[in-house]
Amino acid sequence: MKDLTLNELETLLAVFKKAGIEPSVGDEGELLTRIEQAHAERQELESMDFDDCLGGACKL
Repeated sequence: MKDLTLNELETLLAVFKKAGIEPSVGDEGELLTRIEQAHAERQELESMDFDDCLGGACKL
């Protein structure tokens, strides 16, 4: 399965917000919680500067 881009995850979050879905309430809420987690992880990944990791300076 293809990973969603940061933009795709942000679009999904906007749709959930417009629909008034609350995190962890029902099946939709559980999916929202998972999308929020994936969004946070994708943001962190895209904000990393991998040039700083040359020579083992950081761990992934």
